[in-house]
Amino acid sequence: MKMDQQSLQDRYAPQSCCFGCGPANEKGLRIKSHVEGDEVVATWVPEPYHQAFPGMLNGGIIGALLDCHSNWTAAHHLMERGGLDKPPCTVTADFHVKLRRPTPLGPVHLKARVVEVADDRCAIEATLEAGGKVTATCRGTFVAVKEGHPAYHRW
Repeated sequence: MKMDQQSLQDRYAPQSCCFGCGPANEKGLRIKSHVEGDEVVATWVPEPYHQAFPGMLNGGIIGALLDCHSNWTAAHHLMERGGLDKPPCTVTADFHVKLRRPTPLGPVHLKARVVEVADDRCAIEATLEAGGKVTATCRGTFVAVKEGHPAYHRW
C-alpha cells in the first residue's frame, strides 16, 4: 500500500457521519480502509478512553471497527464487480464477532476479504490483530440498499 493512497472513506464518503468510519464524525473512530491486493486493510490507534479495563480495548469498539471495515470491503467489491464509478451504499445484515483474547491498547490492524458474493451482497471475513496476534475475528453479510432505504445515498 502506498502511504499517499487515499482511504476508501475519504475518497467515496468524505461527508459520512458514521461513528466507525465517517471522516466527518469528529467524535467517531474514523477508520481508514485501503485496498491491498484481494484484501482491504486498515491500521487504527485507540485512545485511552476506548479501553474496557486498564490497557485493553473495549469489545464494542472492536465490533464497530470490524463492522465498518467489513462493510467497506463489501462496498468496494460490489463497485468493482459492477464496474461502477462509486461504491453502492451498503449496510450490515448480520455480523458475528469472536473476541479471541484481550486486545491491548496500541495500533490494531484490520484485514478483510470477500468469501461469498450474491447479486447485491457479500459475505466478508475479517480479523483484528494487536501485538502481532489475532485478537478478534468477524464474519458478516453486507447488502447494497436500494432507493427508499434510510442509508441510500449516504455517500
